[in-house]
Amino acid sequence: MREVNIVGVGMTPFGRFADATVGGLGREAAAAALADAGLAPSDVGVVVHANSLQGALGGQHSMRGQVALGGPDYGAIPVINVENACASSSTGLHVALGLVRSGQYDRALVVGSERLTGSSTRDVLDAMLSGTDLDRVGAIGREFTGTDEAPESFYMAMYSWVTRQYMERSGATREDFADVAVKNSAAAALNPYAQYRTALTREQVLAGRVIADPLTVVMCAPVADGAAAVVIEAADAAPARPDAVRVRASVLRSGVPGGAALSPEVEASRAAYEITGIGPADLDVVECHDAASSKEVIMYEKLGLCAPGDGAKLLASGATAIGGRVPVNPSGGLVSRGHPVGATGCAQLFELVTQLRGRAGERQVHGARIALAENSGGYVHPDPGVCVVTVLSRETA
Repeated sequence: MREVNIVGVGMTPFGRFADATVGGLGREAAAAALADAGLAPSDVGVVVHANSLQGALGGQHSMRGQVALGGPDYGAIPVINVENACASSSTGLHVALGLVRSGQYDRALVVGSERLTGSSTRDVLDAMLSGTDLDRVGAIGREFTGTDEAPESFYMAMYSWVTRQYMERSGATREDFADVAVKNSAAAALNPYAQYRTALTREQVLAGRVIADPLTVVMCAPVADGAAAVVIEAADAAPARPDAVRVRASVLRSGVPGGAALSPEVEASRAAYEITGIGPADLDVVECHDAASSKEVIMYEKLGLCAPGDGAKLLASGATAIGGRVPVNPSGGLVSRGHPVGATGCAQLFELVTQLRGRAGERQVHGARIALAENSGGYVHPDPGVCVVTVLSRETA
């Protein structure tokens, strides 16, 4: 099977943009990724377009990518549309890799784009319910709250429920989760693409409005607009590129309603380690799906960065901060960088490729050669509906 490299990445800033569209954002990110690769749209064999919520919020179903990218630049290039909750664009990379590795195409462009802030918060929260079983959402939500009342935000109620269970078995505290938000806000302050670029203190995080106990508003990922894109190329299709980043593994696993012996995050990461021969101790930098700050601490354990129950200790040691042993979310993560749902997976890849190339400026993880992205989405109770783990490496400086 062919080896495949990421040869171009592009991204828009994340935030709230009054005049943005899914298509405009996607075209901007795609143009940046192609320029980074030194390619024109006509050099790409296939486009994989990822979006999660435009159908629910804007009524644009079925052919989102053709509409978003339509025009003379892309002509009749095949477009494949992918929707897979918050993991849509990392799933897009997974699909594109299969097409290039098989030899069907030499190059592919993956675009993740989302426009959320043109809709009310209530409409966005309702649209996100499509990421779970609508026939069971009421019963599951009431289990989260322990009352007959449905939660205001299903997903933050879910993260609250997961977090409280984790606190009981590990001894972690809300102060620990606040410290994740502090760490990541400091990183985002150095990231020109981040939605929030103000470094916070623990006191500021804890003083925020409670969304779902113990999570305050600045421990929860915000609604955002934005896009990110990745160009991949078969290693045998062109002369060697000095700034190419090898895709060592892309593993997708689904959650099982009612639960399984291992969560999809554990299943996917263990499979990625087995495929690559890389272990947690080999990782130099990680981006994980911290839609709530507590999830980052939980992911330390699920990814094998520390022993079960030791996530808060790893955080307190400074190991996961920029300059630590294995920095996690140097982009600022979902909570500070922002979370335009369908764009998040490619945004993680943008950050990791930038780190592996040594171009991250003040937030650079020095000497980074091996990176891992974990992007999960949806919910099937008690686990995410999908998780994609991607492992990247760069052998040369």
